[in-house]
Amino acid sequence: MKRVIISLLVLAAELVAMNWVYAKWFYPKDLTTHSEMIALSWQAAADSLEMVYLGESSNKTYSWNDQDRRKISEMVADGFPGKRCGDITKEAAHAEIYYYLLKNIPEENQIETVVVTMNLRSFGPYWIYSTLETALQKQLVLMKGYPPLMGRALLAFKAYPIHSTSEWNQLADKEEKTVPLEFPYPFPFETAADWCYDFAVKGVKDAEGNRDQAMTELTSHFVKNYAFNIHDDNPRVKDFDRIVKLCQKRGWKLVFNLLAENVDKAEALVGPDLVFLMRENAKVLETRYEAMGVPVVNNLEAVRDPHFIDKDWPTEHYDETGRKAIAHEVIKEIIEKNNF
Repeated sequence: MKRVIISLLVLAAELVAMNWVYAKWFYPKDLTTHSEMIALSWQAAADSLEMVYLGESSNKTYSWNDQDRRKISEMVADGFPGKRCGDITKEAAHAEIYYYLLKNIPEENQIETVVVTMNLRSFGPYWIYSTLETALQKQLVLMKGYPPLMGRALLAFKAYPIHSTSEWNQLADKEEKTVPLEFPYPFPFETAADWCYDFAVKGVKDAEGNRDQAMTELTSHFVKNYAFNIHDDNPRVKDFDRIVKLCQKRGWKLVFNLLAENVDKAEALVGPDLVFLMRENAKVLETRYEAMGVPVVNNLEAVRDPHFIDKDWPTEHYDETGRKAIAHEVIKEIIEKNNF
């Protein structure tokens, strides 16, 4: 027994030593190689930012026809002259990514206010099981706070969700087919899959009454991306809850920016039932987080159809007018709630 204890102590001492060597000489390089987005967190502290805007591609996407091609975050900064404002922008990011980007901001920083983007679509199965998740989850491994050597081992053994494109799609399809839709009134379809199938069979007609396949597919995409109900067990809700706790712990004022969705197109293609779900889900988020003391800028219907850039897929990409509308509401909310 004594030999076993001595052996275990020696092994523990060796692991501690190996972890120290790895952390000192190899970990920083591995971080920048395998978790390159962590540099965005470090930069927020290095730039002595007082307000940080976290977003995905919506923050920086613009129309080629725009005269003002600045980011939403830069337009928000217009409302706070003299303050150091910046952004952390990562394409395809969602609440879990934002959480770890915030968590990895060095303790020594000047941050007072954090604005975090909320995408309504990100709460649905086709973003939760996005084909981009494998690459994103790989970047998070070394950012999760494991002892450095343990984190490197998890990365080496690929201890993160790895699925092929078809496997991710199957996960999303399964949820679409099995999770019932909830309406406070009679509704003819049990699931989003049933709803999509009905549109696929009937088709969307053009002005001459012929089937318009492109519009039929776009209609299906709107149903797939917005036909769901947000509940407490939604993984995105859990991640936003963690963001609230993290910001409270670090003394940062927090604002959630619920982005605009193309409600006009949803109404025209699908009808009022889908718009009802979109508005109800926005209300759920607004009610939940304002009860926690976190202002939610409800921009769901702040941008009209002509100002959405993408016409063949539901996104949160806006032209200059749309980005300015979002920024205006964020500025107004921060000032009214004294969050800066």
